Amino acid sequence: MKTGTKVMTAFLILIIVAGAGVIGYVWNGMQPLPTEDREITVTIEPGTGTSSIASRLEAEGVIKNALIFKGYLKYKNEGSRFQAGTYAFQPGVTYDEIIARLNQGDVVPDKMIRFTIPEGYTVAQIADKLADEGVVNKENFLKLTNDISWLSGQSDLAAHIPTDDNIKHPLEGYLFPETYEMREESSEEEIIVRMLEEMQQRLMDISPSWEDELQNKNLTLHQWLTAASLIEREVVVDDERPIVAGVIFNRMKQSMKLQIDATVQYALDKPKERLYYKDLDIESPYNTYQIDGLPPGPIASPSSASLEAVLHPEPSDYLFYVTKKDGSYTHLFAKTYEDHLKNIEKSKQTAGE
Repeated sequence: MKTGTKVMTAFLILIIVAGAGVIGYVWNGMQPLPTEDREITVTIEPGTGTSSIASRLEAEGVIKNALIFKGYLKYKNEGSRFQAGTYAFQPGVTYDEIIARLNQGDVVPDKMIRFTIPEGYTVAQIADKLADEGVVNKENFLKLTNDISWLSGQSDLAAHIPTDDNIKHPLEGYLFPETYEMREESSEEEIIVRMLEEMQQRLMDISPSWEDELQNKNLTLHQWLTAASLIEREVVVDDERPIVAGVIFNRMKQSMKLQIDATVQYALDKPKERLYYKDLDIESPYNTYQIDGLPPGPIASPSSASLEAVLHPEPSDYLFYVTKKDGSYTHLFAKTYEDHLKNIEKSKQTAGE
């Protein structure tokens, strides 16, 4: 065999061997890793390119070779539809399975928390409850409800809160009482904004034109929530809420002090099971035995029923009411003070019934 022919043959053999080596390298690199019963979590940040994604998958042990994976993506014309998020892969997953999941955004579901805010809770009670359940840091939560400058642009309702040094907690009454489900990592800010959004939705549910209705009644949103919070803390039976709302407005029209015990309880450092006459003399902008009209702000988170009652009070001539002592949580209503005194005696007689 001539020398030239030998060289050519050797060269061809070398090319074949090299090609086979490359093919073998690529084929081996594309093979899934050994299957294991564990998950590998990989987070793809928004805006991450395919090259970085491939490198991350290799670094986390999902694939063998990032370079080969990138080449496979180009060959399959894939990668432009990959979605950000946190993914959980098991060792042994194939390229096509990885691509399909990244295209579909088949991310790991967020861990969720569920918490309930009872109707009539104050901001302080909400903070205590959420802190006890490990949902918020109490001090930070209260700080955020007191200094609400951070809410600018995040909540339309926050713009309705007046600047008044007499207001105990600016967000008092604005956090709707409901059962919420949120991401486990939700911050105090996110939780507060979510509760404000719920309040805004509930107002719309009660009346899509609530702003016009308030204007016709010469009420502000803040006054609406304030009056509703008084009813929430005073009334248990839903049917009576519109009647009590009517009493509140009747007394205000006649320039009578509201004299609502719940406002005194709110003014006290610690609420009492029973108020005494001396408690009614406490100096506080919330003490409706001492001030005229509504207190400077809500005293609790009102329910939809209380909000509805204020917007649509039941017309009557009642100016007084007293709670029955029979355990029914209902009231006796009166138009005059004389009748009110008689109702007080009737109420005492119902005790133990």
